[in-house]
Amino acid sequence: MSASTIPGGDYTAAPELPNVLPEPKKRGKVMGFVYGHPTIVIGGTVVALMVLIAIFAPFLFTKDPTALAPARRTRAPSELYWFGTDMLGRDVYSRVLYGARVSLTVGFSVAFFAAIIGTAIGLVAGFMRRVDTVVMRVMDGLMSIPGILLAIALMALTRASMKNVIIAITITEFPRVCRLVRGVVLSLREQPYVEAAIASGTRTPVIIWKHILPNTLAPLMVQATFICASAMIAEATLSFLGAGTPPIIPSWGNIMAEGRALWQVKPYIVFFPAIFLSITVLAVNMLGDGLRDALDPRLAKRL
Repeated sequence: MSASTIPGGDYTAAPELPNVLPEPKKRGKVMGFVYGHPTIVIGGTVVALMVLIAIFAPFLFTKDPTALAPARRTRAPSELYWFGTDMLGRDVYSRVLYGARVSLTVGFSVAFFAAIIGTAIGLVAGFMRRVDTVVMRVMDGLMSIPGILLAIALMALTRASMKNVIIAITITEFPRVCRLVRGVVLSLREQPYVEAAIASGTRTPVIIWKHILPNTLAPLMVQATFICASAMIAEATLSFLGAGTPPIIPSWGNIMAEGRALWQVKPYIVFFPAIFLSITVLAVNMLGDGLRDALDPRLAKRL
């Protein structure tokens, strides 16, 4: 019966609802992730914003960053020149935005190549005891030299270019990745599933690829973010010292190097690229901290 008559009035029975719980809303999941991992969200958002600035720099009201205009040199920030002009009349705003391309390219490239090279060497050194001693002594020798000094020495042997800067900084960074991966492999190769694979006659490359490598990706991702931040600082340092990218290429280090002579009277020339560099490095480090907290099972249980 769809309806029942009750003294005092007619009432229609409400239809029965299916006993199914509603699915959690997608928005709730997103907000849960935001509240649970704020450093990942903030750091990732800032890094993504910097990447967009670097890509769309020509469309963000910029000018030619290398165009000289001596008649408009050392002008203070204004509506016409948002970040002012340098001693050669070049627009600092345009140079800072285009400089993001250099710093981000160097940072991401060094992180990628250092992770690839360091992982390959660390896997072999950690799993094959015969080559472990020799390889790690070479890595210790590279790590004993201050990274910036080794990079300057390598740049002194080559001509200034972005490619050579990436190579020089990668050489100084990949030994740290190698040591990290090697430590992870040393603990993994004693696990029962690895011993079972060895006992069953599985070839060493297959064991490394299927059982060892996937378990190194989490710490490797975290380490790669810190290498990216370190590489951007190293590139700015090399350019500031005149051993990095050519002066004709606008980079944050080159802009600060050219403006240091006028720091006391025209501080904005150094201030704006320094702020962009600091914010980008801070965002990358925050992203790395957030990934470490999210990928560490012990920390995840506490959240």
